[in-house]
Amino acid sequence: MNIENFNQNKFINRELSWIKFNERVLLTGMEKDYKVLDKIKFCSIFSNNLDEFFMVRVASLKAQVDADIQKKSIDGLTPQEQLNQINQNVKNLTLIQENFVNKELKEELEKSGIYLKKYKGLNKNEQSWANNYFLSSIFPLLTPLVVDPAHPFPFISNLSLNLAALITDSEISKNQFVRVKIPTKNIGRFVQIPNEIVQAQRKEDHYFITVEDLIGNNLDKLFNGMKCLSFSFFRVTRDADLELKELEADDLLIAVEKSLQKRRISGDVVRLEVEENIPQNILNLLIEGISISEEYVYFSKSLLGLDDLNLLTKIKRKDLKENLFIGKTNTQLREINSTSSSEAKSLFKLLRKKDILLHHPYDLFTSSIEEFINRAADDPSVMAIKITLYRVSKDSPIIEALIRAAENGKEVMTLVELKARFDEDNNIQWAKQLEQAGIHVVYGIIGFKTHTKISLIVRKEKGRLRNYFHIGTGNYNSITSCFYTDIGLLSTDTEIASDLIELFNYLSGFSKQKNYKKLLVSPFSMRNKFIFLIKREISNAKNGKKGEIIAKMNSLVDPEIINLLYEASKVGVKIRLIIRGICCLYPQKNQLSENIYVTSIIGHFLEHSRIFWFYNDNKPEAYIGSADWMRRNLDRRIEAITPIEDIKLKKQLHNLLNIYLNDSYFAWEMDAKGNYFKKETTLNLNKSQFELIEDWHKLNNV
Repeated sequence: MNIENFNQNKFINRELSWIKFNERVLLTGMEKDYKVLDKIKFCSIFSNNLDEFFMVRVASLKAQVDADIQKKSIDGLTPQEQLNQINQNVKNLTLIQENFVNKELKEELEKSGIYLKKYKGLNKNEQSWANNYFLSSIFPLLTPLVVDPAHPFPFISNLSLNLAALITDSEISKNQFVRVKIPTKNIGRFVQIPNEIVQAQRKEDHYFITVEDLIGNNLDKLFNGMKCLSFSFFRVTRDADLELKELEADDLLIAVEKSLQKRRISGDVVRLEVEENIPQNILNLLIEGISISEEYVYFSKSLLGLDDLNLLTKIKRKDLKENLFIGKTNTQLREINSTSSSEAKSLFKLLRKKDILLHHPYDLFTSSIEEFINRAADDPSVMAIKITLYRVSKDSPIIEALIRAAENGKEVMTLVELKARFDEDNNIQWAKQLEQAGIHVVYGIIGFKTHTKISLIVRKEKGRLRNYFHIGTGNYNSITSCFYTDIGLLSTDTEIASDLIELFNYLSGFSKQKNYKKLLVSPFSMRNKFIFLIKREISNAKNGKKGEIIAKMNSLVDPEIINLLYEASKVGVKIRLIIRGICCLYPQKNQLSENIYVTSIIGHFLEHSRIFWFYNDNKPEAYIGSADWMRRNLDRRIEAITPIEDIKLKKQLHNLLNIYLNDSYFAWEMDAKGNYFKKETTLNLNKSQFELIEDWHKLNNV
């Protein structure tokens, strides 16, 4: 598929669309209705998102520029043109964030009894306590590194907070540049001053000073016998792309480990963050030592690394954050979960009668998916368990259950995706632990990431084997399941189970199966199936019938799918898209997309589910799974999407989609120019996520 053949005026730049998404995250956290610790949460997410964006997307564009690659994006921008616009947009947004943090957020925190104090604003008693804390808990951890002909400029680790200082020694009459890494990982970013020291009026009040402020005001102790002429703080962001030559690797696990080691000690700097008032001579030394051009220097009016603000959300003040529930046991599973593990067969008996649709976090992950795997691990009739693991929590009950299953004599196969970005280390450790437990561990297909979320349980019943499975939109991760919204299907459908067996055999290298009965599997059948489904709506509309598509996903980028949606809109197909993040399509554009509407839901839970619904001449078809409409998902990853065929479950999904489409609180609408705005609010606000807290289990009984 040649992108150059597309009309570039029909597409929004992927990177700029992502920045628009992150802007929505920031602006959400600035809204008056949110409680102060929730505002901090969104502010922190905005900064963390930016870090990853620079480590991956900006790093990739910079590498293209350095290699003199001029290939244009689908909207007609060269890599350098994209970088120019990214820098301008990001600098504007970070300025908005900094002004908000410095004034409104600080004032609201103080009204709530949370104070971020400056060292120089402390009284003598408070300073004395702070100085003693520095000497006892911080000073021994600090290692000043001088830069001179015998000591080259030190390596600055990715996202670390650092102090740069100019020190003079009267004995040698020469200024020296010194770098000190701030040990935030060991002692945290915020040092809490005891309430009795500050003589707090209320026991629930909290007083903090940043660790860097404390270090900066105790430099005389660090450079004893010398004089500090000036100092400032800085932070770097490095290219975090994982270089991996899979075809040359005899052992993929060893290859990934080596690539991770290389990433830790290398990676070009793609951003330098400095304080707004940094002395020019220190800035010049940093730019030269780090080898970065001035356009990638970001001057900050507030704290560097604002993602650390998230640490403040751990303050135990329930009145300062939304009291979000932790979910309920799925309505269909409540009776089963009240039985003992020895009665595990009741779970399988239920699944033989009906399919169950799960929606996390409204349905508890622990009493559904974890219970599904746990019961399989302990049930004597279960012969085998197969599962794909992409991102797993550090203390994973799923892993424990798989190991226990192997100890119980079951055949256990796990695919561990070693190339899950930023989870490589974690996955390597799990892979080793699983292998040591005697589990058959595979790493997938060369050249593809395995992103699909599937598990299969094989059970012996009355002398024959029956298959039970789960297919979902989210990872088998007990932590993220509490704040990511994801859909999953528990079923025994024989044709889908047969497809899953073939897919697992393909993943383990024992099959070349590329044709599947019901599953949509990328990179084989998924693209063509979605094209067929969209074209069918087009055909129906052309023949005077109603055409309608509703799709919910994280991102919409694929040019071929976008062009088909434009074609569908032109012939009257009504298309409603719920897209949290990147959207490269223009909605409601004259003579192009008048019938396409785009909504983005930004709320307390991260909207992560993928749902696709097609009217099909009043015979609706619905699908859920792991893939977005992006080229990487459709062509370069192993993904699986399953049809939802039960009429009741399809109705559940349709009702769920309508709850999102009717949202007037968490929803942002996209206009014909690619800009987003909040829906006009009324007296009767529709808050989708809060509605689902109350109503999801009612939807189970539609």
